[in-house]
Amino acid sequence: MPLIQINTSSKSVVDNDLLQKKVSKMVADLTGKPEDYVMTIIQSDSQMTFAGSDEPCCFIKLQSIGSLNPSLMSKYLCELLESQTNIKTNRIYIEFMDVKASNWGFNSSTFG
Repeated sequence: MPLIQINTSSKSVVDNDLLQKKVSKMVADLTGKPEDYVMTIIQSDSQMTFAGSDEPCCFIKLQSIGSLNPSLMSKYLCELLESQTNIKTNRIYIEFMDVKASNWGFNSSTFG
């Protein structure tokens, strides 16, 4: 049930498929949830600005039913994105959302 969506203005993602796999595994590890339930969305080359500049930047949205530790997750996600793109960690915003199980649908039902 974790969902991570990454929007970046960077065109120079080293390998989008590899990044998606690394992000999926990292989210599973950080949340303690099975990777079978992790969904990743990466949209690169988005038109974005940050601090009035069009230098490469990134917005990450991580949603999960519990199991969020924003301080720890922010560190690891920023380091991974910086290593795979030309985006500096001070140009990355992350939104963490803890979703109620009853508000998360899957397989014709909800988790709660």
